Amino acid sequence: MIKAVIFDFDGLIMDTETEHYEVLCEIFRGYHCELPLELWGKGIGTRSNFEPFKYLEEQIRQPVEIEKLNRQTEEQFLKRLEKGTAREGVEDYLKSAKQLGLKVGLASSSDYEWISRYLNHLKLFEYFDCIKSSDDVEKVKPDPALYLKAADCLGVKPEHCLVFEDSPNGALAAKRAGMLCVVVPNRVTKDLQFGDFDHRIHSMAETPLEDLLRMIGNK
Repeated sequence: MIKAVIFDFDGLIMDTETEHYEVLCEIFRGYHCELPLELWGKGIGTRSNFEPFKYLEEQIRQPVEIEKLNRQTEEQFLKRLEKGTAREGVEDYLKSAKQLGLKVGLASSSDYEWISRYLNHLKLFEYFDCIKSSDDVEKVKPDPALYLKAADCLGVKPEHCLVFEDSPNGALAAKRAGMLCVVVPNRVTKDLQFGDFDHRIHSMAETPLEDLLRMIGNK
């Protein structure tokens, strides 16, 4: 029986991942270069050592002002997020979870300051009984620690938790934690290769939470 739902944040609740990738692609195009999604996608949902502008230097075979480009990326990215909204159906799922008496948690590889800032921006913060971030663990996703800590915080065994994820790294973390996982890819992650998961939907507006719980429970 599912007693708790645990959400990822970036890319799942708010599609920060697509915004970030699109900003980088715009900058790369200014140098007549492309940033391959299959390369960038490996770091989505985790903490990556990949440095896009060092990759850019390798491709164009000349140095660029990396610090300047990093600042430009951050400025453009944050400007986009000022107008950011929750993905379709997210708030409906949160409301339904509460109405059904489920515990509601969040487990993200981002830090708490980032998560809380944008949950408040979206006016969704109050839905969550527990939030676990990169500040709480030594290893982020695909390590299962974040999800295990969230379950412990909620007082629910891992096998009674249903996770919503948008990335392969996140889904892997959920399954390693022994949890059920529904993947809800975004515009960037929809073409990435996912491993093990229990169900896949295009968006949370596609299937009411009650119907999804029945489907998952019957598998």
